[in-house]
Amino acid sequence: ITPFVLPRTVPEPPVYVVVVESLGFLTLVALASAVVLGVSTLLPGRRFPERLVAEAPHGALRIAFAAVLTATLGSLYLSEIVGFEPCEFCWYQRIAMYPLVVILGVATLRRDLEVWRTALPLTLVGALISAYHVMIQWRPNLELTPCSGGVPCSARYVTTWGFVSIPVMAGAVFLLVTALLVAVARRGG
Repeated sequence: ITPFVLPRTVPEPPVYVVVVESLGFLTLVALASAVVLGVSTLLPGRRFPERLVAEAPHGALRIAFAAVLTATLGSLYLSEIVGFEPCEFCWYQRIAMYPLVVILGVATLRRDLEVWRTALPLTLVGALISAYHVMIQWRPNLELTPCSGGVPCSARYVTTWGFVSIPVMAGAVFLLVTALLVAVARRGG
């Protein structure tokens, strides 16, 4: 196993703690929202969250855009300001997340409800990569091939709220945006 790479710079601890704890809390909110919206979307009949999306689909796009923008800015903060070097799977998740900022941002401005056709494949691929990344963080022996970068993919720079690591944060956003896009698609977007 490659030794853990220490960050280049360390910001003032209170700022770092506030940012990481805030991202961790937003992760929990995203996970809970994704579960509630996902379950209500799959059940027969219209449940409250799905009705909410049906009545305000553009609001769902704004929430999705805000989620991917926050995730992108959070990942850039952790790598560029704190100095955490992204591992190989972190890069793959970024490849799926970063274009969503532009795609959902433009769709929000244009009020394009058909965006789910473009964005949903990225969120699904990103969620799968995040799930695998979380799995190898918890069980490093399940890693199929060792990461080729300088940072092992099983390493955890951040753990907050007992289980929230960086791939959990990304996965929560992918799940939330997936649930929102599915609800928009079911609305007829």
